[in-house]
Amino acid sequence: MSESCTVIIGAQQHLEALRERAGAEGEVLTFGDHEALRAFETITSRRPKVITFERLFAATSRGAALINRIKADPALQHAEIRVVSHDGSHSRVSPRRGKATAAAAKAAPPSGPAAPAASLDYRGTRRAKRYRMIAGTEVQVDGASSEVIDLSVIGAQIVSTSALRPQQRGRITLADDLGMVKFSASVAWAFFEIPKGVSRYRAGIDFKDAEPKSVDAFCKRHQLV
Repeated sequence: MSESCTVIIGAQQHLEALRERAGAEGEVLTFGDHEALRAFETITSRRPKVITFERLFAATSRGAALINRIKADPALQHAEIRVVSHDGSHSRVSPRRGKATAAAAKAAPPSGPAAPAASLDYRGTRRAKRYRMIAGTEVQVDGASSEVIDLSVIGAQIVSTSALRPQQRGRITLADDLGMVKFSASVAWAFFEIPKGVSRYRAGIDFKDAEPKSVDAFCKRHQLV
């Protein structure tokens, strides 16, 4: 796989300005802010050294989710993530994690337990306690079954064989032998993935009118202890 390319993601009208600002050597691949899924597929296959995000896109839920996915992938630990504005008024660099990790290891004290790594929050926020669900816990999204990965009273992370798209709206049903709760929700972010050859969508769901007590009770009944 080539590592000589640079990937740039932002609003279509700003891509040319971002390309000029990047000053990259080698192949430069550009993606509009509506092409996050295609951009991620290219990033995972090409493993670029530099990934540049336009500042406004990076601040959206889709942009934040894409950045989090890149940072969470061990195969992309050497990628440098840059967040820039097309007009040159803003620039921020997230250094390659491989170098940062090595530097941190040298600076760490020689003894004492290591601090636990923070769990990844795919939605970019953690406004309510999140419960990790027992494997196989199901949720209905517009009648189609999906697996709940983690759940809170305001949202969930799910995986589904049905196509899911950012800003897609639908009805959610959580049900078991002790009760059922239904409410509306929207897709905050979504990524297509093929683990072990199985195609599926991983998505973050924002709840709109869920009854907190009922959802919390479902969380506690199915949480992974």
